[in-house]
Amino acid sequence: MTLLFKKILNFAKKTVIGFMLLSVVLIVVMRWVDPLSSMIMIQRKISNWEVKQQRIWKSWDEISDNIKLAVIASEDQNFPNHWGFDFNAINLALIYNQKQKKIRGASTITQQVAKNIFLWSSRSWIRKGIETWLTLWIELIWPKQRILEIYLNSVEWGDGIFGIEAASYHYFNVNAKQLTPTQASLLAATLPNPRKWNPAKPSVNIQKKAQWIRMQINNLGGKQYLNQIKKTKN
Repeated sequence: MTLLFKKILNFAKKTVIGFMLLSVVLIVVMRWVDPLSSMIMIQRKISNWEVKQQRIWKSWDEISDNIKLAVIASEDQNFPNHWGFDFNAINLALIYNQKQKKIRGASTITQQVAKNIFLWSSRSWIRKGIETWLTLWIELIWPKQRILEIYLNSVEWGDGIFGIEAASYHYFNVNAKQLTPTQASLLAATLPNPRKWNPAKPSVNIQKKAQWIRMQINNLGGKQYLNQIKKTKN
């Protein structure tokens, strides 16, 4: 039994080390090579083969600054400054969750990229640990501009709709470069539950959230705010 246990433990160690090395290699490759798919796309396809998936990759310069600002204002306002984790947001979320019945997350854009590209969607401490590992390496290897580019091209915006180009055409019949501030804010406002909410037919709550996002963009300094991200390009 002891020998068998040692063999199992040894196999587990090799598996973990192998995964860690492979994940770092993939992150290095994706520094320059656009991912062809993502775990969230694969998971959705397995759960429903009949839904046709839409995704068209767009480079940083082919995406409107309006949507870049909108998702930062909505999801991660400290994005240019943190190393993958916003501890102030985590602390605020913990306080909120203790007082409210609803759970509010505090995942940064980098953490969401790690989850969307590499991980399954169910919640567990194991998945959270792997997400932490991936997030650290993504922040070390990718510049902020690349992180946001991959995020905008991989995020889910409805059943079978992945990435900002597909979402722009599906909801507003424009390409990702043509998105207006209002359209961008409506898209960003649906991200907590993109399979439930429709940015082209927004509820009152979504309209209020979109208005709040536009106010936050102004508070951040508008398009000048993106200079903090562009300076990280190397």
